[in-house]
Amino acid sequence: MTKKPNDLSRRIDAEIVDSFDEELEMEIDDERLARVLDGLAERPEPETVERQFYFKELFRLQYELVKLQDWVLDQKLRIVVVFEGRDSAGKGGVIKRITQRLNPRVCRVVALPAPTERERTQWYFQRYISHLPAAGEMVLFDRSWYNRAGVERVMGFCTPEQVEEFFMTVPDLERMLVRSGIILIKYWLSITDEEQHLRFQMRIHDPIKQWKLSPMDLESRRRWEGYTKAKEAMLERTHIPEAPWWVVEAVDKKKARLNCIHHLLSQIPYQEIDRPAIVLPPRIRHADYIRGPVPREMYVPAVY
Repeated sequence: MTKKPNDLSRRIDAEIVDSFDEELEMEIDDERLARVLDGLAERPEPETVERQFYFKELFRLQYELVKLQDWVLDQKLRIVVVFEGRDSAGKGGVIKRITQRLNPRVCRVVALPAPTERERTQWYFQRYISHLPAAGEMVLFDRSWYNRAGVERVMGFCTPEQVEEFFMTVPDLERMLVRSGIILIKYWLSITDEEQHLRFQMRIHDPIKQWKLSPMDLESRRRWEGYTKAKEAMLERTHIPEAPWWVVEAVDKKKARLNCIHHLLSQIPYQEIDRPAIVLPPRIRHADYIRGPVPREMYVPAVY
């Protein structure tokens, strides 16, 4: 039976509203994490943007990201966005909000594990190069080749000579990427010592989030000052005009997400692509078509 136009319109509107629930669920989860520490320590409530404004702006910016996605496809652009920062700085949260409404075939995330034995014998940048975008693609690196300037250096996974070689190579490599036509944008998400301590405590006391804390994360907390010195050296030696670093203040997660997405959009001039109106074709119907029954035992139990 065909639905009436008004009924169909209401159903479509309801589905669009429902599609926002994922973001709302994630935001509620953030609040639940914050409440985990209730009673553990007194802490001031962080100054943050008002909820209604946050969602309104986030959805507006995500709509702009869809326009950017269309422009990237139309103009066959190649975009690389690097996200770096301390453990728990919020890189994953920003990336999730960027990709949430986008086509994963156009905008994909690269989050590489520790290198294998074979990869350790390769040119250091080799495993990252293979993930660079083709025409019409955006690649977001959730950590990148800058691992060598951070975790590898601080944890002693590479030699001082390898670190120096990295710093000598990176500027030339990134200039080469830019000359080849790749748009390269680099973000450092910055949080305070106190904020990282708080976020680690939240994860320790929340069984749903404990998986996020690896032994390496715990050791990174102990070596806060070592990471600070490594970060300062990294920014000083790899902040180049062709590929500058952009620092995102990330103590307030909501503000960090909005500011980062807004800035990303400002770095890539784009236009809205004119598209022809989409008309749903009528379904072909055959008089002799009979839909076969599906045995009830094949259905997932309707527990809810």
